[in-house]
Amino acid sequence: MELSAIYSTILRGALGLVGFAFLTGLGGATRLEQLPQSWQDDEGRSVALAAHAGHRVVLTMAYASCHRICPATIGALQRLQQSLDERGQTADFVIVGYDPDRDDAAAWHHYRLLHGLTRPNWFFLGGTHDDTARLAHELGFEFWKYDEHVMHESRVIVFDAHGTLVVAADPAKPGWANAL
Repeated sequence: MELSAIYSTILRGALGLVGFAFLTGLGGATRLEQLPQSWQDDEGRSVALAAHAGHRVVLTMAYASCHRICPATIGALQRLQQSLDERGQTADFVIVGYDPDRDDAAAWHHYRLLHGLTRPNWFFLGGTHDDTARLAHELGFEFWKYDEHVMHESRVIVFDAHGTLVVAADPAKPGWANAL
């Protein structure tokens, strides 16, 4: 067994994070307040991730002009929203833009309206290049730009109401939401 796999196993057990989908790729942040806090929402307001304290947070990264992976991820989050509604549970859904040059307030506002994502517990955020890169690194969102596109995989991070990371999952895999 590789040393990194042993450390991963020990860490999972020590933290008691049953259902943790995978630890590889995490940059080290295990709490919401450890992440960059300066963001702009789709209405142009300054917001902090710490403002979600007291709520379960389902966080992903996307870019507003994506035509493949992001729509599938957002669709998985919509199904999760429906499942939580049926169980009488709540969560804040936070989508952070991969592309600070294009994922501004106007682009996210248009995206929100176009896709009918108007519930008040859905948040679309954009930030600086540095904050976006740091958040991506801390939470294991690997991406790179290729021409006008952002190349990336699908990933969802869940923080509990105390702001502690509890699940990192691939929403393309069956049963990913069962870990919630």
